[in-house]
Amino acid sequence: MNLLSLILAAVISQAEPTITLVPVANGLSNLVSITHAGDTRLFITLQDGRVMIHDGTNVLPEPFLDIRSLVTSGNERGLLSIAFHPHYAETGLFYVNYTDRSGDTVVARYSVSPQNPNRANLSSAVPILTIDQPFENHNGGQLQFGPDGYLYIGMGDGGSGGDPGNRAQNLGVLLGKMLRIDVDSASPYAIPTSNPFVGQPGIRGEIWSYGLRNPWRFSFDRASGDLWIADVGQGTWEEIDFQPITSIGGENYGWRRMEGTHCFNPSTNCNPGNLVLPILEYDHDVGCSVTGGYVYRGTNNPRLLGRYIYGDFCSGRIWSATRDANGVVTIHDLLNTPFNISTFGEDVTGEIYVGDYSNGILYRLVDSRPLLPRRRAARK
Repeated sequence: MNLLSLILAAVISQAEPTITLVPVANGLSNLVSITHAGDTRLFITLQDGRVMIHDGTNVLPEPFLDIRSLVTSGNERGLLSIAFHPHYAETGLFYVNYTDRSGDTVVARYSVSPQNPNRANLSSAVPILTIDQPFENHNGGQLQFGPDGYLYIGMGDGGSGGDPGNRAQNLGVLLGKMLRIDVDSASPYAIPTSNPFVGQPGIRGEIWSYGLRNPWRFSFDRASGDLWIADVGQGTWEEIDFQPITSIGGENYGWRRMEGTHCFNPSTNCNPGNLVLPILEYDHDVGCSVTGGYVYRGTNNPRLLGRYIYGDFCSGRIWSATRDANGVVTIHDLLNTPFNISTFGEDVTGEIYVGDYSNGILYRLVDSRPLLPRRRAARK
């Protein structure tokens, strides 16, 4: 190997991370969501209807929120996520997405207890949106506040298989959509005037984008504001959709006309030319249910900076993806695990966590390869 090859090999070795999952907590049965409230605590959503707090050392024995009496849990139903108001320190408000006892989606607002910052005020519940679910599966469930301060709600197509009601393409219903609402300007919410379909007859103004099958997990890049949507596929293809911060909304991501970049229904001539295709996809030889993650913006793992971290529930594989200024996407294999990866999460500093659904373990994702020391420039 010549000198140039050795230098290139060293540069590549320095650039590529070695990923390790470090256990943080266990006993978190069926964990489905991980987030923070603008401080050092982690809030861990359990499907049965509880939100637990990890205080940096341990999981507190009492839940922050316990609404098991309101929740239908099992399969794809349950308490599915929690999102804290961007000004939570001042407002004390947070929002949850759960499946109620009738099997329908409820988005509700709560406030923290004025006496105890580690407990919610159960009597403060205000349901702000209820959406009929015709089947048990494809509930979506992610809540995230965007960089614009609006609350985004990921909704699946209503379930069964193949979207039999073609709901994802029907702009008159909220299923199969990304919704965007303003929780500050009216009660229970207002529709932002900049939403793409506001004022159009027969179209729900809450819709921000559509053509989604089951956007189980989506996230905003905390540096750029870009939106990454992991949409669980039907029987063959899993996909990641991308919406830049410059978007004015209204994207049609294709389902059920397309699954990934492939025709689904109809089986030919499915793209009329207005569909936004995924930036990456993989087939079911690789995995069977994509779990979306986050673009890494922490400080502890510099080799991961700017990489979108995501995985698969069935195969336990974890990848990263980068997208350059020309839209070219590069995918890296990071780790094969034996876990059912149900969710990723960020802490307040941008470090990324991974949830193992079956074993109830919370992990922190780290690059365990040491950085090579920088050589000092020779003095002249």
